[in-house]
Amino acid sequence: MTSAVLRYPRLFLSLVKFEHTIFALPFAYIGAFLAVDGVPSAADLLWITVAMVGARSLAMALNRLIDAGIDARNPRTAGRELPRGALRPWQVVLFSLISFAVFLVAVYQLAPIVHWLWPIPVVGFVLYPYLKRVTWLSHFWLGAVDGLAPVGAWAAITNELPLEAWLLGAAVAVWVAGFDILYALFDLDFDRAHGLHSLPARFGAGAAFAAARTCHIATVVFLAAAGLALDAGALYWLGVAAVAILLAYEHSLVSPRDTRRLDAAFFTMNGVISLTFFAFVLADVLA
Repeated sequence: MTSAVLRYPRLFLSLVKFEHTIFALPFAYIGAFLAVDGVPSAADLLWITVAMVGARSLAMALNRLIDAGIDARNPRTAGRELPRGALRPWQVVLFSLISFAVFLVAVYQLAPIVHWLWPIPVVGFVLYPYLKRVTWLSHFWLGAVDGLAPVGAWAAITNELPLEAWLLGAAVAVWVAGFDILYALFDLDFDRAHGLHSLPARFGAGAAFAAARTCHIATVVFLAAAGLALDAGALYWLGVAAVAILLAYEHSLVSPRDTRRLDAAFFTMNGVISLTFFAFVLADVLA
């Protein structure tokens, strides 16, 4: 009985890769803390967290639902919950609706500006899975959608969208686009064989690594520009330096000729990067 009760929660947590929330959530907190140059209220932090969890769960569920047919044909993804029949499409649709409702409830507890802006990320979630069918620029769309995390958190607290928020969002956008380009190397042959689009499939592994490096250099540039605009303290700049070092290390783990450690570069190091930068930002605003 107990195993049956736990089965579906475990399946849905696996469906949305809940543990990967660690990539985006710290950057939402970074936007919130920098917006007030201190610690936001407990209520604001709570509702930002709920909004992020609801939004990310919705985005991942829609992605899995829309891509179920493609996933079933791909040996790497055929074991996911929908292709193997562990979850049915109607169950994922219901989960998506619940996640959407959670997101909306949280949004309407925050500043009035986000009451009007919430459709933007939702449209981004819906369109993203379809883009790989038509363009290799889908990586940058995903980055732009994820880059809304610090922008939305900033607006949710201050009811404003200043340049500093957009610079943080741009840093997240190119960071995510860069590692999504590398992640697409897992499916390079499958994408080419099935007419799907990615930067590696279109231009090759060498170009993919060059594009990812360029994106991650731009990440550091945008974080530095945000720091200048914010007149940030020394700890913020140490955080930017730490991000640069960690990104350089991430790229040292893989090359066009050796992708064996791509999982470590993509999952482990990106979680470390987001948490490390958040720790430095938190220390800076508390100093």
